[in-house]
Amino acid sequence: MKLGVFSVVLGGMPFAEACEFLSKNGVQMIEIGCGGFPGRAHCDPDVLLNDEKELEKFKKTLADNNLEISALSAHGNMVHPNKELAKKFDDDLTKAILLAEKLGVPVVNTFSGCPGGSPEDTMPNWVTCPWPEDFLEVLDYQWNEVLIPYWKEKVAFAKAHGIHKIALELHPGFCVYNTNTLLRLREAVGPEIGANFDPSHLIWQGMDPVACIRELGKHDAIFHFHAKDTKVDAINTAINGVLDTTHYGDEINRSWIFRSVGYGHGEDYWKAIASELRLAGYDYAVSIEHEDSLMSGNEGLLKAIKCLQNVLIFEDRGEMFWA
Repeated sequence: MKLGVFSVVLGGMPFAEACEFLSKNGVQMIEIGCGGFPGRAHCDPDVLLNDEKELEKFKKTLADNNLEISALSAHGNMVHPNKELAKKFDDDLTKAILLAEKLGVPVVNTFSGCPGGSPEDTMPNWVTCPWPEDFLEVLDYQWNEVLIPYWKEKVAFAKAHGIHKIALELHPGFCVYNTNTLLRLREAVGPEIGANFDPSHLIWQGMDPVACIRELGKHDAIFHFHAKDTKVDAINTAINGVLDTTHYGDEINRSWIFRSVGYGHGEDYWKAIASELRLAGYDYAVSIEHEDSLMSGNEGLLKAIKCLQNVLIFEDRGEMFWA
């Protein structure tokens, strides 16, 4: 495994400074936002796809700091019912794929997206229950008329450009948000669809990340990994459950909040995750994503790095000399 960081947390730093900071703190891989929600602070495809000098400067900065790119990320809603928004997100994903091809990066991260509930809708509609039966009709429309056709076309484009791993973050609010929905889209579209596995979104839904890793590992469907923790507030959850629309900044009243690795669960929890990843055959990037509102980006990142340096399994397993 290799320790990585999603560089959005360092978006206020120039790219060269961010890379130097990560390298000095023992980070081996960098995940870089290049459009959509992550923005383009460190990587603008419009520049790097069209200016060879800037591209070489970008590559040299990485090489000088002994960093590899684990993935390019352009998270967005490419099937948004607002066609203008959908096109913007789709354009960003297209450019991320083209830049990944040019840089030799094997993984592009994004979301599955979420359409409206019908062709007439103007806002996305995330369905969380099967009744009244209107919701089943919404799901049928979203999956069979929008989501699957879109991803069949996008995967064909990615394959034509040498990208065979589109990693979807399992994220509530989008059609792919748990194990079954990821595997459903993968079965419909092809093995180029896999997971950018982020435990933080699964924990509050009541899933066990270790069990989910085992199931997805059976399908070789884990392409990338986000290291982010979640703390569930037992009191608020007992009163209101986990479907919480309270603003992220109102931490004291929320049912759960995102935490830096080690602050939602201890090292033993994360060691079990690392071990299950090894059992699943995943030995790629474990990319820290900082979204802990109780810590500064700098402190949260450094604490997560320190925790994971003690948790991850870095060396090959070696020969089993005792058996």
